[in-house]
Amino acid sequence: MNPERSFWRREAPVALLWLLGLLAALAALGAVTSQLAERHLRGDAEATALRYAEVVAATVPELQAVFGGQAPQGETLDQLRRLRRVGEIFRFKLFDRDGRQVLVSDDLDRAAPVAAAGPSIAEHQGARNQNVQDIVLGGRNFIELKSGAGKADRPPWYSEAYVPVLRDGRVIGVIEVYVDQTRAEAGIHADYRRVALTVAVLMLLLAAVAGWRGIRHLREQRHVEARVHYLAQHDILSGALNRASFGEALEQAVRRHARSGGAFAVLCIDLDGFKEVNDAFGHAAGDDVLRRVTERLRGVLRHGDAIARLGGDEFAVLQDAVTGPADVSRLAQRVVEVLAEPHEIHGRSVLCAASVGAAVFGSDAHTVPDLLHKADLALYRAKSEGRGGFSFYDAALDQQLQSQRDLVRDLREAIAQETLDLHYQPQYDADGASLVGYEALLRWKHPTRGNVPPGDFIGVAETSGLIEPLGAWVLKRACREAAGWPQALAVSVNLSAAQFRSDELMNTVAAALDESGLPAQRLELEITESLLMSNTERVLRTLHALSAMGVRIAMDDFGTGYSSLAYLWRFPFDKVKIDRSFTQGLGSDPKVALIVRSIVTLAHSMEIRVNAEGVETSAQMGALQRYGCDELQGFLLGRPAPAETLHHRGAVQAPPERPAPRPSALQDLVTQPMPL
Repeated sequence: MNPERSFWRREAPVALLWLLGLLAALAALGAVTSQLAERHLRGDAEATALRYAEVVAATVPELQAVFGGQAPQGETLDQLRRLRRVGEIFRFKLFDRDGRQVLVSDDLDRAAPVAAAGPSIAEHQGARNQNVQDIVLGGRNFIELKSGAGKADRPPWYSEAYVPVLRDGRVIGVIEVYVDQTRAEAGIHADYRRVALTVAVLMLLLAAVAGWRGIRHLREQRHVEARVHYLAQHDILSGALNRASFGEALEQAVRRHARSGGAFAVLCIDLDGFKEVNDAFGHAAGDDVLRRVTERLRGVLRHGDAIARLGGDEFAVLQDAVTGPADVSRLAQRVVEVLAEPHEIHGRSVLCAASVGAAVFGSDAHTVPDLLHKADLALYRAKSEGRGGFSFYDAALDQQLQSQRDLVRDLREAIAQETLDLHYQPQYDADGASLVGYEALLRWKHPTRGNVPPGDFIGVAETSGLIEPLGAWVLKRACREAAGWPQALAVSVNLSAAQFRSDELMNTVAAALDESGLPAQRLELEITESLLMSNTERVLRTLHALSAMGVRIAMDDFGTGYSSLAYLWRFPFDKVKIDRSFTQGLGSDPKVALIVRSIVTLAHSMEIRVNAEGVETSAQMGALQRYGCDELQGFLLGRPAPAETLHHRGAVQAPPERPAPRPSALQDLVTQPMPL
């Protein structure tokens, strides 16, 4: 539903009520002013009638006799004639104390008027005011405003005022005074109309101000509601649809598909290198990239398509009215091309390409969750095949990932039930006969898959969060079994980079040593060069802490990663292990021999032992012995075997002493000035 239309539909009745209320107030104002004007006229007529009655009572001789029914004569008649028309008074009547009419001013024109009993006040008023006579004879005045329109002997507006005449507190008669109020009515009504108009104008002004403020408030409220509605449906940062509203758009597309049969597709988009942008330029620059990506995506979409930001650097596009895979491929290619263009951030060109995976509703999936899942699988395939590309959903990939999920489940169960095993490969001194220790190698015999290579499940353990419990199990098992070996033998355990991201590594190593009783100097922990590329300071602190415990530290696969002399200088290594690829290359390439000799010379200059892996021939062993390697390891000397089959032949009587730390040769070169 349109939020603006809904807003006015809700607020229109309120506005109508306000308008009706204003009209009612204006009508009430008119009625009140009219009543006030009439009350004013009655008050004016009453005052005039009272004054007139007082004059009559004071100036007319024998007035009481006239009230008693005696005909006025002489001075009485003359005075009544003089008082017949005074100011606004144009007529009067006299009634006796019983309310009977005794004289009308119209009869004073006769030569000898005669007082005669006429109709009573009650009869004069008729059914309109039957109690007027009781009121007047009770000593109170009664005023009635009348219109003389259409009557020749009456002014347009006049009042009939009944005024009782009292003597000694008793009513001796009643004077009915006819007061011409035409001028007064015009003036009073004009005044009240002016007052009413002024009040009405003020009310309208107040209503206008209130209405203006109300309209402004309603507009602000409408704006707020529209903003809330927008934020509920869109991503605040980029302005694209959010996950919830994108799901609604997909459900609507499903309903359209059910009605018309038209197909649609979902394209999942993931930015490549976005983390590097954040790390290099800051989160503000990353936010700017996300906004620019959204604008570029809008530029390639058609009417009816929709774009959403699902979170982080993940976007999704709903492509409507798809006629076939070619439509999806063209759009995906445009997306890849426009997002491959660099962004200008703070005057620098930043590359942040994208990988795209797509799935089509009706062919790849028949429900929204399944469609999103298939598009995500296609994205995974696009990234695994090389970033900055596009891929459709592949059922084989789905099976592969399902198999990987099953592997994670089985690995979690194997760790919990301790159905994994460790094999140990012997490590010999340079003579090839003196056993100095073993390297622990993890093995997993799956109940249905058979032997699963470590390369297949170690990475799964790292990505699934199982590496910590797995690494803890390996450490405890290796230390426990090594504690039963001859005192001279050490055990070497590989550590994953993921284990260094946890604060529990130190506790895990300490617990393994405490529970097994293995001396710390008999435990050697191997790390790879790739670990040193991230969180260098944190890794450095951890390695120094482990070294302080007495544990030996070895760099595995030296020379195959991002080798740097700074690693040997800054990190407390006791040993470097030459990768098997160099050992295999001995004898086939003179450069390999030069590299191996250089590694050994460099390590020895820093009092670091050297282990050569992958020794498979006597020629390789002889070359490594000539170059000065301290330890040898490989199939020629011994294959990995379970702990219970180890015979420890050639075990040395004491482990090689760990040299006291001292400044390295390279450090001496750095700290000492060079001669000029």
